Amino acid sequence: MMLLAIEQGNTNTLFAVHDGTDWIAQWRTATESTRTADEYAVWLSQLLAMSGMSLGALTACIISSVVPQSLFNLRNLSRRYLHVEPLVIGENAELGIPVRIDKPSEAGADRLVNAIGAHMVYPGPLIVIDSGTATTFDVIGADGGFEGGVIAPGINLSMQALHEAAAKLPRIAIQRPERNRVVGTDTVTAMQSGVFWGYIGLIEGLIKRIKDERGEHLTVVATGGVFSLFEGATESIDHFDGDLTIRGLLEIHRRNTT
Repeated sequence: MMLLAIEQGNTNTLFAVHDGTDWIAQWRTATESTRTADEYAVWLSQLLAMSGMSLGALTACIISSVVPQSLFNLRNLSRRYLHVEPLVIGENAELGIPVRIDKPSEAGADRLVNAIGAHMVYPGPLIVIDSGTATTFDVIGADGGFEGGVIAPGINLSMQALHEAAAKLPRIAIQRPERNRVVGTDTVTAMQSGVFWGYIGLIEGLIKRIKDERGEHLTVVATGGVFSLFEGATESIDHFDGDLTIRGLLEIHRRNTT
């Protein structure tokens, strides 16, 4: 089996290839809802060729997308170029976990996939934090069930809003303040501190409130590219794991094909 796993967020889309034993290739591209199946095929075939593979070698496909207008083109990529019907989270893929929220259909595909990927590795009830366009805090039960969560603006979105809404504030790069200082001495360092330590405060505060409300021990797992910036800056996060999503997609594919 050669599986193409596609995980599409609002900002980036990940394409990963699994050969039945290991992940052998991963690529990211900016999410563009108007990109056609043919454009995806040209881009993907070139990257596959650089790794000594071809589109024809791919025999299965699974898709997780939070961008509904892109799903048509991703599905056509699989049908037209891989000649397989893809598994699509939220449509024809059975997840095998209970979704204990008022409107289960509203649970984001990425959040459900992360829940499965986290529960496979970490014991007991969990808080799974994912930093993307939004920062989500999801509670996963001891049995792997999705029990709801919190959605906050993502760090990049907050920085963009700060720059666009305040005429004199520049666009800055996200980075950890030097020597872990909190008080900035110019506009840029003041903004960097506010964003960095402000998000640490958001993370720590919400984790504490969730744990207080639940009244039980929860293991906290963080994923998403931005979270590597916060590693070592807070003791509230137990594990940083960048592979939750693709691990979850692989497991969902296994559950639907065995």
